[in-house]
Amino acid sequence: MEVQIAVAKINKYATSESGDTVEVTERPNGGFSIVLADGQSSGRGAKVISSLAVRKVIALLAEGVRDGAAARAASDYLFTERKGKVSSTLNILSVDLQTNTLVLTRNNPAPLLLAHGEEVSCLNEESIPIGLYRDTRPLICELPLEIGLIAVAYTDGLVHAGSRQGLSFDVQTSLQSLIDDEETCSPETIADSLLAEAVRLDQNRPVDDISIVVLSVTRHSGDTARRMTVRVPLVR
Repeated sequence: MEVQIAVAKINKYATSESGDTVEVTERPNGGFSIVLADGQSSGRGAKVISSLAVRKVIALLAEGVRDGAAARAASDYLFTERKGKVSSTLNILSVDLQTNTLVLTRNNPAPLLLAHGEEVSCLNEESIPIGLYRDTRPLICELPLEIGLIAVAYTDGLVHAGSRQGLSFDVQTSLQSLIDDEETCSPETIADSLLAEAVRLDQNRPVDDISIVVLSVTRHSGDTARRMTVRVPLVR
């Protein structure tokens, strides 16, 4: 098997800095984690909040702390630092090679989508951001690593796309269409297509920061080298 990930993100229109933070880190006992956070509000202030949450989570994961405990600790840390006056959403997608599972940890009102084969399901149980209360617990879902499994996490900018024009974005239906249209739909294609549709609905002026993380389990082909490619436009 092979795990592929893709991230697509864009700033809120007329905002120089995204309030979303995405980081990828290797796990000390095998595997890796993708951490996604969306700080309250937008711009520089939101970036500080989301970065604070992500750094805390990554530091704890590096020490071997379990994902759920890391999320709770990050929430308590943010609550203490900001006295419960600011919040951040948080998603952790972890490939755990000790258990050979995909662990999905969510403190985010925005759903998380799962696809396996031709079926797309939505994890939309009520979930609250971190930082507002002590001992805020995440929702956790653990699945066996299987070829064809796809997980999609995103910030609420994707959900709100089109709202300024009275439109709505059905992300689950869009993901289903992408999977139906292509037998081998890459994570890059999914992330880029969802982002492009959101920007189109917002008439090329995103109403909020948008970040999309797509993780896909595929058949392994080629050598055993690990690779990562990052593209960041430097807009001045």
